[in-house]
Amino acid sequence: MTLVDLRRFTIRKQSQIRFRLRNGMECVITEHGMAQVPALQAVPDFNLEEELGQASEFLLESAVAPDKKSPVKPQSLKREELARLVASGPGAAASPEHDDD
Repeated sequence: MTLVDLRRFTIRKQSQIRFRLRNGMECVITEHGMAQVPALQAVPDFNLEEELGQASEFLLESAVAPDKKSPVKPQSLKREELARLVASGPGAAASPEHDDD
């Protein structure tokens, strides 16, 4: 499971995924596929792909405005659970959409 996989997933599902970095900051992958570290104040001294590889817990949230009668609660997922969700979606194993001819 890579950042690209999670970015595609959040766009497709109109959701956000949050995970903690080793330095205590949090990374948010938005419904637009952007990976953001809101607390970041300077050039980072870490690699998000490596931080993702170390993360074990994730929070999956809907980016769609909640229905007041039945709000969707954020879902806490372990790495394996999120990897299964990401892999099960349509186009998860699809090759890049370009022609090498």
